[in-house]
Amino acid sequence: MQKEYLSAAAEVLSDQGVDENLGLSNDEASSRLAKTGPNKLEEAEKTPLWKRFFEQMADPMVIMLIVAAVISALTGMVKGEPDFADVAIIMFVVIVNSVLGVVQEAKSEEALEALQEMSAAQSKVLRDGKLVHLPSAELVPGDVIMLEAGDSVPADCRVLESATMKIEEAALTGESVPVEKHTNVIELAAGTDDVPLGDRKNMCYMGSTVV
Repeated sequence: MQKEYLSAAAEVLSDQGVDENLGLSNDEASSRLAKTGPNKLEEAEKTPLWKRFFEQMADPMVIMLIVAAVISALTGMVKGEPDFADVAIIMFVVIVNSVLGVVQEAKSEEALEALQEMSAAQSKVLRDGKLVHLPSAELVPGDVIMLEAGDSVPADCRVLESATMKIEEAALTGESVPVEKHTNVIELAAGTDDVPLGDRKNMCYMGSTVV
């Protein structure tokens, strides 16, 4: 399939099976979301609780307590007067400390996830002919989105219409000056089969900002 920036906007719309004026239907968008997954980076797998528990044991102070418990037990056995009360108390403190550490970490992660959900980016998307606001993570290939000054581009996009739109792409290309976008097809230079990222003036890339 030809790259979007080397194709006319009408061809891109046709390839994606979407009407520019109506956007995707909700049913089609749901189907594509189930197929492609959410529009966000994969999250790292969470560390199992048992592993977190033993990671708490790796703290230098905890190791010192465990060593003290072992020494206390060995000393008592050598003297022939084994008294495991001190050992039990020390190990109880170690276990309770590790459990509390795991619980505190879990609560912190839950709080962070709640904050991330509250601050989740929103996008203006055309669905069933209506402009709606949706979490950017729910965007799917073929969605028609509207971008305005100040918006962060939520996904890689082919420009369908543009009114003096400029985008800050310094993070991608190193270009300090905002780039003006257009809808025209990019023409390949003689002897080349692709266009450098910075020259794709009919594309908007995720993470850049409309200025």
